[in-house]
Amino acid sequence: MCDLKGKIALVSGAGQGIGARTAEVLAEAGAVVVVTDVNDATGEATVARIRAAGHEAHFQHLDVTREEDWKSVMNDVCAKSGGLDVLVNNAGVELGTKYGIRAMTDGSTSRPKGGSIISLSSLAGLVAGAFQSAYCMTKGGVRLFTKSVAVECARLKTGVRVNSVHPAVIRTPMWEGAVSAATALRVGKDDEETRALVLSKHPIGRLGEADDVAKAIRYLASDDSSFVTRGRARRGWGIHGGVK
Repeated sequence: MCDLKGKIALVSGAGQGIGARTAEVLAEAGAVVVVTDVNDATGEATVARIRAAGHEAHFQHLDVTREEDWKSVMNDVCAKSGGLDVLVNNAGVELGTKYGIRAMTDGSTSRPKGGSIISLSSLAGLVAGAFQSAYCMTKGGVRLFTKSVAVECARLKTGVRVNSVHPAVIRTPMWEGAVSAATALRVGKDDEETRALVLSKHPIGRLGEADDVAKAIRYLASDDSSFVTRGRARRGWGIHGGVK
């Protein structure tokens, strides 16, 4: 299941955390992974781990805020691999999607046209939280952007599926760095209480791990999810596969 053998996958922000583990999991499933990050050292470290495990990966420097970087990286991927099959927008959702669709359609010369785009959103894109207004706004934006693009790709018959994932709290370096900030906002009287209160919001009884998110992304990247795309519009335009 979730076999990615022969697929070309690009992961942005893959130097650490969810992005890094996603790159590793996709490679373990057989994909050739293009690891991208603005931090060359951490990105190269991800590639080294993937290769040490016997899988194939390459590093490309990518500042997701720079359109020229996206153009350059996608052009290089298409030139070397004949197109792109999977894009994981762990960072830079809008620009990544724009150039990902091009790489999966017009840029596919020796590969089948179409593919899967998966963007990282958050539970905060579905449920509001105190002291998180800007974060909720941006993550909610990712959700609706994803839905709109999914409908557009379906109507244009591009063969590109577009989905977003919405994790709750995941144990990453970013989360550990946020604990003290949450305590300062009086989520808890100290960091220990803050951690306990956040944990209590998770019915499964633990925080998520990067691996949990990466494996969900692996499913969406694979042909096992060929009927799953996030769009839903009036009168049945688009397909809604039930994945947030």
